[in-house]
Amino acid sequence: MKKLILTIITAFFSTIYFYGQELSPYIKVGETSETMQQTSDKIIKALKDNSFTILGSYNPSGKSSLKVIAFTNSNLKSTVVKVSDRGALAAAMKIGLVQKNGKITVSYTNPEYILTAYLRNNYNTYKTTFEKFSNDVKSALGTIGSEFTPFGGSIDAEKLKKYHYKVMMPYFTDPTELKEFSSFEKGLETIEANLKAKKGSTVEVYKIVYKSEKVAVFGVGLQSTEDGESHFLPKIGEAHVAALPYEIILQDKTATMLHGKYRIALHWPELTMGTFMKIMSTPGDIEDTLEALCE
Repeated sequence: MKKLILTIITAFFSTIYFYGQELSPYIKVGETSETMQQTSDKIIKALKDNSFTILGSYNPSGKSSLKVIAFTNSNLKSTVVKVSDRGALAAAMKIGLVQKNGKITVSYTNPEYILTAYLRNNYNTYKTTFEKFSNDVKSALGTIGSEFTPFGGSIDAEKLKKYHYKVMMPYFTDPTELKEFSSFEKGLETIEANLKAKKGSTVEVYKIVYKSEKVAVFGVGLQSTEDGESHFLPKIGEAHVAALPYEIILQDKTATMLHGKYRIALHWPELTMGTFMKIMSTPGDIEDTLEALCE
């Protein structure tokens, strides 16, 4: 009888923990007094030494004091694409470097947060793979710092699966369609050519192509001084720089992006409505820029 009661109590508190688990969008690794180049080189080496693939890097807002390194590994990349509803968006994780007052703060996108938000109920199907990925990232970056503290706000894990910022705001399942092409190959060719030409002051940070699945993800830096990252990032917080770059996903013949009012809010969950209003034009500006890359 005592054993039965103990089992019931354990199950009860496990359920409370599961439904009350708070996740933050970023994890701070630590700070360093080394240069941006030295820090970047160390991070890239640490990741490569632990079987991660470096997808690309760039300076958001064109600022030398900001840098993002996008990375993945074969297990993450091959698993997320199994989720047909834009699961491949979760294939790239990002490390953010912010230089301020002589120190560089190193952080990265929390894999559990991003994977839960993007894969939703599919997360548990591949949970073992994702937990190993998270542990491997932490182990690799252990040579860079030792803090590993979550920051950037927090959202309950179950709510994250159906997250939206406010009433009437878009969900993950409300993507913005950019273009329907005649074929996957035509879409790939068009977007690649426009990015190569840096159309709309954009830069290709990374590209992941799944030829057999007819899926491609492009990480796009928004370098326009008028309405790009340098316009909106200082207003909402450069500490969250690992949120960038923005993505286009091409699935079969259709190119889409996550709605700005969803994606920005997801990566800056503590944004007040007042601050959000300061970048009111940004979701539309990003859509216009990415749509032009599909023309």
